Amino acid sequence: MSTTRKRVAVIGLGTAGSMAAWRLASRGAEVVGYEQFGIAHDRSAHAGESRIFRTAYFEDPEYVPLLRTAKALWRQLERETGTDLLTLAGNLMLGEASSQMANVSDSIVKFDVDASIIPLDEALTRWPHHPFHEGDAVVLDREAGYLRPELAVLTASYRAESLGAQLRAYTPVDGIEVKDGGIWVSADGRSERFDHVVVTTGPWAAKLLPELAPLVEVRKAVSAWFVAKERGAFDPAGFPCFIRTTPEEFYGLPAMSGNGLKLGLSGTVNLPVGDPDALDRTVPIEEVKPFRELVADSFPALYPDPVRVSAYMEGYTRDGHGVVGQLGGGEGITVVTGLSGHGFKLAPTFGEIAADYALHGGSTNTIPVLNPDRFLSLPARQRTNDVM
Repeated sequence: MSTTRKRVAVIGLGTAGSMAAWRLASRGAEVVGYEQFGIAHDRSAHAGESRIFRTAYFEDPEYVPLLRTAKALWRQLERETGTDLLTLAGNLMLGEASSQMANVSDSIVKFDVDASIIPLDEALTRWPHHPFHEGDAVVLDREAGYLRPELAVLTASYRAESLGAQLRAYTPVDGIEVKDGGIWVSADGRSERFDHVVVTTGPWAAKLLPELAPLVEVRKAVSAWFVAKERGAFDPAGFPCFIRTTPEEFYGLPAMSGNGLKLGLSGTVNLPVGDPDALDRTVPIEEVKPFRELVADSFPALYPDPVRVSAYMEGYTRDGHGVVGQLGGGEGITVVTGLSGHGFKLAPTFGEIAADYALHGGSTNTIPVLNPDRFLSLPARQRTNDVM
């Protein structure tokens, strides 16, 4: 049996790429990671200080095993680096009866998630600052909490480097070619051969692989931070993260700086971004207005104006599930993109899936809704000159 190490390029060291580099290096691959900006930069989808981790899942109950794998890998990364990344402070799911709330219930029953329905009168007493409505179903997911995304990307990237990976920051990739029994990556004036390439370039994925353009729409996501009128009102110990599904979708987390709340709106209201290299990162008043209205309606314990707003980008697919796997059959290129606003919690699992594909040509860790070929039949890639 051959003992030759596989040489794998990871293009994009953000949400999924940092984790793919870590998992590949942990499993003995020779890894070269390319990043067009700095490590853990703030220009893409992982920015924003915090992300919700949840296990009772709105999107599809079949994600639960992947989420538990992710939790184990988050804990492993913490142990390996001595860094606190995941805090399990709970998450509330709020909303009227819907397919999303039914998925939460199915997740709990099918996979024995540590979660329970909380009567509305009890919820109002326990969490008086949460935005409950008459008729709400309230589910407390105890296998939930929040992550520190920038720190996680930084930690995974440099853990990969400590295991032997090369990190090439400020090195944009110009193209990929399948030829001569390998995958050739062109960057920084030279072309190098790899056994496999993992493309995790987020909003820029279609620039590198044009066949992804019909699958993923890039949108501008905005977060806003508000200060509490009463100190301690939104501390994580007494105010779990939450996601509301109806009558309008939004979510919130305690502000990591303390004494406040971070809010985000549904991905469906995020504005399209035609060119990820031309994102306007300013947030005009008309984009702040929905947040002010939300606070006025639902959070009287907050001051009405945000003290900070931040814009970044996310890729959305038509069905709201990611594109994770190989395009059009196995030919040495794995993609992880289009995570549709719910990918960060799963990032270590996506890294493990990418490592599975790179090292073994397939993965038993994935689920059908992530298969890239579910949208359309993709032709085999041309062997040369297929990327500008």
